[in-house]
Amino acid sequence: MSSDLTFIGLFLQASFVVQLVMLLLISVSIASWAFIFQRQKALNGARSEMKNFEDEFWSGADLNRLYQQLSSEEQVSGMGHIFCAGFKEFVRLRKSNTNANVVVDGTYRAMRVALSREVDNLESRLSFLATAGSISPYIGLFGTVWGIMNAFIALGEVQQATLSMVAPGIAEALIATAIGLFAAIPAVIAYNRFSHQVEKLENSYVNFMEEFSAILQRQAHASQQSA
Repeated sequence: MSSDLTFIGLFLQASFVVQLVMLLLISVSIASWAFIFQRQKALNGARSEMKNFEDEFWSGADLNRLYQQLSSEEQVSGMGHIFCAGFKEFVRLRKSNTNANVVVDGTYRAMRVALSREVDNLESRLSFLATAGSISPYIGLFGTVWGIMNAFIALGEVQQATLSMVAPGIAEALIATAIGLFAAIPAVIAYNRFSHQVEKLENSYVNFMEEFSAILQRQAHASQQSA
């Protein structure tokens, strides 16, 4: 009996359960690659936006003008969003409260909320990559175990087993593990890489918050003393 040992042939010869496992892993792999490209684009955009904002902010631009410029944009994200949230709260509190410490504390809390939202956006889809990287090999292993079990059950029904009879069953079982590793390895690499990039961006955002808070604190104390 001749057997087709190509991928398509092994897939068609596999049992229904192993076929479902293969299809599930292929779907996970496709989704992982889609999220990898989407996250890479988003993180590259976040780094670019951060660099452009820092160049504008530290060039000595007027804060009111910078806030109005960013507020006029349809969507502000990253460091610009943190700045807008903090500056808006700073202006609001300074009109209703002359205590510099209260103004600065309220401004810092507003920036912390904006920071949390930005980090959540940056970490979007990373949990899927982590899950895909951790469970795909086990799903593939389940398909392999199921396929080998069926292969040995089939061998037990014949009197004399040959290599040509054993090879297709073992091959179709092992290919499930191969697909599982193919889905898991890129997902794990991407998750580790993106997590590191998100951590660096978050550290940059936190450093900016501290520096911006110091600037606003000086302004608040100066206004309090002149009042």
